[in-house]
This record gives sequence, C-alpha cells and structure tokens, in this order.
Amino acid sequence: MRRYLLSTILCEKKGGKGHSSETIRKNLVTGTRTCCSSDRRLCLQLHRFLLASYSSGDKALDGYSKKKYVCKLLFIFLLGHDIDFGHMEAVNLLSSNRYTEKQIGYLFISVLVNSNSELIRLINNAIKNDLASRNPTFMGLALHCIANVGSREMAEAFAGEIPKILVAGYVSCVKDTMDSVKQSAALCLLRLYRTSPDLVPMGDWTSRVVHLLNDQHLGVVTAATSLITTLAQKNPEEFKTSVSLAVSRLSRIVTSASTDLQDYTYYFVPAPWLSVKLLRLLQCYPPPEDPAVRGRLTECLETILNKAQEPPKSKKVQHSNAKNAVLFEAISLIIHHDSEPNLLVRACNQLGQFLQHRETNLRYLALESMCTLASSEFSHEAVKTHIETVINALKTERDVSVRQRAVDLLYAMCDRSNAQQIVAEMLSYLETADYSIREEIVLKVAILAEKYAVDYTWYVDTILNLIRIAGDYVSEEVWYRVIQIVINRDDVQGYAAKTVFEALQAPACHENLVKVGGYILGEFGNLIAGDPRSSPLIQFNLLHSKFHLCSVPTRALLLSTYIKFVNLFPEVKTTIQDVLRSDSQLKNADVELQQRAVEYLRLSTVASTDILATVLEEMPPFPERESSILAKLKKKKGPSTVTDLEEAKRERSADVNGGPEPAPASAVSTPSPSADLLGLGAAPPAPAGPPPSSGGLLVDVFSDSPSAVAPLAPGSEDNFARFVCKNNGVLFENQLLQIGLKSEFRQNLGRMFIFYGNKTSTQFLNFTPTLICSDDLQTNLSLQTKPVDPTVDGGAQVQQVVNIECVSDFTEAPVLNIQFRYGGTFQNVSVKLPITLNKFFQPTEMASQDFFQRWKQLSSPQQEVQNIFKAKHPMDTEITKAKIIGFGSALLEDVDPNPANFVGAGIIHTKTTQIGCLLRLEPNLQAQLLESVSAKRWLPPGTHRAGGARGAVG
Repeated sequence: MRRYLLSTILCEKKGGKGHSSETIRKNLVTGTRTCCSSDRRLCLQLHRFLLASYSSGDKALDGYSKKKYVCKLLFIFLLGHDIDFGHMEAVNLLSSNRYTEKQIGYLFISVLVNSNSELIRLINNAIKNDLASRNPTFMGLALHCIANVGSREMAEAFAGEIPKILVAGYVSCVKDTMDSVKQSAALCLLRLYRTSPDLVPMGDWTSRVVHLLNDQHLGVVTAATSLITTLAQKNPEEFKTSVSLAVSRLSRIVTSASTDLQDYTYYFVPAPWLSVKLLRLLQCYPPPEDPAVRGRLTECLETILNKAQEPPKSKKVQHSNAKNAVLFEAISLIIHHDSEPNLLVRACNQLGQFLQHRETNLRYLALESMCTLASSEFSHEAVKTHIETVINALKTERDVSVRQRAVDLLYAMCDRSNAQQIVAEMLSYLETADYSIREEIVLKVAILAEKYAVDYTWYVDTILNLIRIAGDYVSEEVWYRVIQIVINRDDVQGYAAKTVFEALQAPACHENLVKVGGYILGEFGNLIAGDPRSSPLIQFNLLHSKFHLCSVPTRALLLSTYIKFVNLFPEVKTTIQDVLRSDSQLKNADVELQQRAVEYLRLSTVASTDILATVLEEMPPFPERESSILAKLKKKKGPSTVTDLEEAKRERSADVNGGPEPAPASAVSTPSPSADLLGLGAAPPAPAGPPPSSGGLLVDVFSDSPSAVAPLAPGSEDNFARFVCKNNGVLFENQLLQIGLKSEFRQNLGRMFIFYGNKTSTQFLNFTPTLICSDDLQTNLSLQTKPVDPTVDGGAQVQQVVNIECVSDFTEAPVLNIQFRYGGTFQNVSVKLPITLNKFFQPTEMASQDFFQRWKQLSSPQQEVQNIFKAKHPMDTEITKAKIIGFGSALLEDVDPNPANFVGAGIIHTKTTQIGCLLRLEPNLQAQLLESVSAKRWLPPGTHRAGGARGAVG
C-alpha cells in the first residue's frame, strides 16, 4: 500500500492520468492505517500532497468536502501524527449553517487548536456569533467548545458573556432546547471558574442564578447546583440565599415517589445525583437559622435515614449504590451541622449496620464517617457501642485500607473509660500490621497512652512494650517524651528504673530500649541499687553488654550514663575508668566518642566529690511543652490548612474538662508547681491586651496602629453559650476568617489553642489578636498568650496558645479582638472567649447517703441557688445527661429517689480555694419545665467564702 500511494503521488506530480486526486484522497485513511511508526516521512508527504491537491484545484471546495477533509486530518492526528495545516478550513466550517459541518469544525478546534494560535481571534468571533444567534443548537456547540478548551484566553473573552446566557429569559418555541443551553452555560462557567477564578466577575447575575434551583427542568437544577456549590465555597455570603431553595428542592425530591421523576429516577432512586449535590451545597453553610427551614431540612434527613432502613426495591448493585450515595452524603451533612443529637445517634446506628456488610467499600465508608461522628459530643457514646465490631475488623479485614480506617476509628473513640482496652488491641495488631501504617500506629498508641494515663506505671509499661514490638518505628519523639515524663514525675521514677532494668535483661533488645534504659538508669539507677539483683555493678555490666551492638549516638549516650554512675555509685568508679581508658574508647575512630571518653575520664580523675556531684547532678524537670509526638502524627497526615478548623469543630473532649492532645508549638512555657503532663504550665507573661480605646470614631484607613475595639460580632453570644458545655469547635466564622478552639482544663489550670484560618486566597497583613479583660477579671483570671505571626497566607491557618489560671471565682469572660488588613481594608472583629467558671469544675463521685446528708447541711441562703425555667428544646434524657457532664460535674446515677431527676456533684478549683457544688434537676416533662434547678455549695474547712455556684441546662 505504501508503494502504491507513493507511486500514485509521483504520478500525480508528473501529470499522469493513472489515478485521480480524488481516488488518492479516498485511499488516504486506508493507507495511513497500514503505516507503522517508521513511515512518518511518507505520511508527511501525503499531507503535503493533500494540501497541494486541494489548494490547486480549479473549483472551490464545498462544505461537505471540507468536512470530509477535516475529518481525515483529525483521524491522522489521532494516530499520533502532527497536523500543522488545514486549520483555516476547520475555522471556515464554524461559519457554516449546517449542524454537521459546524460540529466537525468545533471538534477540530477543541482537539487541535491551542491558545497561542494565530487563528484564535477568528475562532472567538465565530463563537461570539453563535452565542448571539439565539439558535440553541449552535449555542450549545459554542459553549461545549469553550468548556473543552477552557484556556485563560477563552475565560478572558467569554467569562462576562456566559453568565448573561445563564440567567437570560429566552423565549423559545421548544423550552427543552433552551434548558439544554442553560445546562451547558452553567457547566461552561464552572469550567472557566475552576481554571481562572479571577476572571469570572461576581455581579447581579449571582442573585439570579440562585433561583435556577427552582427551575422545572432537573437537568438545569443539577448543573446550577454544581456551579453554586463551587462559587459558594469562595463567596459564601453571595449565595447564602441558596440554602432555603436547596432545602425546598431536596424536600420535593426526597418525599416524591420514583414514578414522579421518571426521567431522573435511577433504579428506583429519585434524582440521586441531584440529591447528593444539594446535600454538598448545604455543607457550605452552618445550620439554617430560620426554624421553618431548619425543621424542613431535619425532616428531609430523617426521611433519608428512614428509607435506608426499608427493604431494597431492587437487588441490582446500581440501586444500592445510588441509595447509599444519598445516605452517606446526608450523614456528612448531619456531621457537618453537629447540632441535632437524635440525627447524630441515628446516623451512628445506621453506619454501625454497614460495619459488617459484605461490600468492602461500604465498610470503609462507614468506618471513615464514624471517625468524625466519634468526635461529636452527642454521638461519641453511640460510637463506643461498636468498639467490639471495630476491633474484630482490625483483626479479620483483608483490605489494608479498611484496617487503617479501623485504627483511626479506635483512636477517635478512645477516652478514659476504654483507653487501656484500645491501646492493648492496637499493640496486639501492631505485631502483624502492614509496614506502611506501623509508624502511624506507634504514634497513636504513644499519644493515647500519655493522654489517658491515670496510672503512669501503665504508661511506662505501654511505651516499653511499644519499643519491644515495633522498635524500628518508634521515632525519637516517642522515647524523648517518655524520658521527659519520667523525669517530671517523682512517683514513677523508681518503677521506671526497675521496669527498664528488667527489660534490658532480654537477650535481644532494640536500640531504642537501650537508649531509654541508659538515660533512666543514669538518672535513677540509685533507686533500685539497694536490691542485690540490681546492684550498681550489675546495672553497669548489663548496659555495657549492649555497648558494642549499638550505633555511635547510642554509644555516646551510654558513655554519659557511665560518668553518671561514677557520681551515683563510687564503688564502680574504677571499673568505669578502665572502660574509658581502653584503646577502643581513647583511640576511637569517631571523634565524638573519643572526645567524650577523654573528657569523662579526666573529669572522674581530677574532680573532687563535690564538684563531680555538682556537674553530674540529677537532671532538673523539663519545661512542660506541647507534645512533639502529635506534631509528628500531623506532619505524617499532611500540612495543616483551613480544613483543620473543621477537625477542631468535630474534636471531642477526652473527658469532662480534658481536651484533645495539644498541637505542637515552638515556644515553651515555664512550669508551675501544679503543672501536669497536659502541659498546663505558665508561659512567659504577655499583656492581656489594652482596654478599649476611648478615642474618636474616625479611623485612619491608611494607619497600621490598633483601632478601637469593635463591638461583639453578630451571633457571638449564641456561639459563646454553646461552649458552656463543650471545649472544642468553631467559635466564629464569616466570609474571611474562621476561628476554631481546642481547650483543656485540669484543676485550676487550663490551656486553649486558638486557630485563625484565612478562608480567602489573599494574605492577611498586620494580623493582631488581643485578649481584653476588665480590671476585676484580670485579678481573678490569669491569661498569658504567645505571639502570632502577623502575616497569614491565603488558605492557611495560624495557632495561638493561651495559658489560663483561675485565681479566684469570676463571672465575666474575656474578649478576643482581632485586627488585620485584607486587600487594603482594615478589619476589626471581637468575640467573647468561652472561659467560664465551670471549666474549672472537676467531677466528684458521691454515694446517695453522702449526697443527701451534705445537701441537708447546706441550708443557708448564701449556699443555695434555685431557678425554675421553661426548656428551650424538647427534654431528652440522654441529651440532658450529656449537658450535665459537659458542664463539668459528675452525673450520679441511682442517687435521687425520683428516677426522673438528675443529680451531679463536683468541685470548682481556684488558686485560692476549692468550692464543692451539688446539683439537682427536677424536670416536669408534661409541662416541658424544669421545676427546680438547684445548686448548693460547700467550702472545705479553713477557706474563705467565694461567689455562688449555679446550675445550667439549656
């Protein structure tokens, strides 16, 4: 065939009449199919011949011939050959009035023409003519071409025209044709916004495009929902009216039968794709404030959960896929709102049914969704009921990704009540876990063991067991942390020395265990030296037997342990000096080891006992700081962005007043005598902030000096009230800024992590958060802050740490004022920081007899507060219990003779005193009244009287 085509070409060039040029053109595609990759030069000769034969003809080509010509060029291009001619013929097809010719022209332009082409202006003019033609078919072709090319040049030319097409009220004899144009316009605008968001102008059309959610054509609604969702993520205020319309449309879909939406019903599921898109749109906003809209949305979500319980209408997998897609998106919306306890618990129960489903994907999605449910204060207990199923999945699942999600869920559902069980199961799984996730499991076990350690002997045992099982995956942060904790806690030092001594006696020890053992025995080996089985010489011989098996850094650490032994145990001084004096140490090839041996030997020889004791005295306690283990885990999960604030919103406190693990920070604080492992020590003092300015109202917009404090932001009081019974969540959010909180409190100390998230793509400059306290509040509440970077990049977040100490009882709350510049405009936001007296409430267990005996003793008016009020929400027993526990007191079961009453007890800790509080709630369920909310308080002997305690259930 190649020879035939080549000979024919030569014949044509010589004027031969054996074959016509039309015959050659007919055989072009067939000949090209038979060409291999080495025949590219022949193909190029064919291309040039075509060009010559078409351009040299006596008569002009008609539209049909041009269409065939362009089709053949497209075919050659799809075979992998470059086409550098024929583009003008394709552009000419765009001006044709025939659909088939125009379609081929647009296809050629979409595939071959790039944005740098010289013909781009002609192409744009042709597209503009078709967009203005009012012919739906031609408009659709033009919009498809714009979307397929999607270049910045296309966006510059048409980003202003397409919104007009989208919201224009065209009058057409066939409405469906204009509906298809609206669909294409919405998707075309979405493509341009994704590629060049800065070129798509926001204007009057934004308020009109929202109303497309009410369009009768569901195809238009589906396309418009995709567009609005993407736009609302960057400009939520512009599209907030879409919430009510989306709820209304979702309600109509969910309550309709499959026969009502026949054209958009997929295997008996009405409009599943549109339902998913509407649910995702609603996740861009907080719960609706309008009670009617909120109630209608709740009904929709309940209906979706109810339908999930119904028997399937088809056994085909497409039916279950569509049904489950809507269900999982509805659960995501329930989790996002985190405001309806009943829905959260129902969602948890529904996901629990999927944990044992035969479909792997459903088990994976159920575990993933339950991870976020576990962080909600309303559904955490419901998630914990599935702990045995999750543990079984960890042991039996074949898919490693499902096992990893099971580990994540165990980590999320862990609290003080089940910490030891979960840590034990994770350690057991660690022995057979996939290598790809071992490091992450090690970090999570270390975090949980530290966070929920009531008995720190258990913590020491857990970390040593962790090193034994997966020593290669125990990072330096883990064994550094155990050293820090042991040194800072006197009550565990002797046990740690004994335990690590016994662990080192194993024939094979991991090097990390040798490091921990060397450090702990060097500091606290004297605590076990009285036992003949762990005498000083035995300790030294045990460590030195591991010396030759270790790396250089570990050997250096052991040499430091030896010189510590010289100070602790003078009886082994000669033995250690012999080791340091040996050639293997003094002439070691490693400079670090050689220098240590020389210096330590000299120190042990010339220094007096007093000098030696001073130089080698016991290490002082480490400054309490944020755990570096959590930093390691977050780094492994990826960099922090604004989405971490959603995580903060879903984080649940570990116990009553305990929060999640502190995030890492470079600054360290100075420990106070009562500081504990949560890192609640005081930080270097920082001013609590200036009082509000009394200057004039005029503000110099070009000045960077602090402005007057802004009034409280709208809705901040409601957000403040929500934090009375919880410690973590989103405190404030607008179109620019999101403020999230993570808090932890123990006795009279607390620490709050404030996350400032930039929701825009533009930097915040001169970013200055300030805490403002009244004079009385500064006396009763000590707040110490750490500085924040004055520049916050677009899409990023910064963290500020606030150390808190309750000096005495207080009633006010500090104000957080944030000032910054955005796009040259000065921004000023103020919110109340949720630091209330009940945060320093520690639960106290009491027997029924003790409770009522103490209750009767507290009878003076100064010791009792009582209030009767109407409940704002339907009184649910589980919700009421959760709020009492969240308030800080212990919930005492089976104490009150009336089982409908709720009883609590606790102690408020301040620096100056401790105030005991008793609480009784007596609900009247028929009248939806709390007949009596009583709180009594007592003072331990020898303390002064403090302010009144109060009970609160909202």
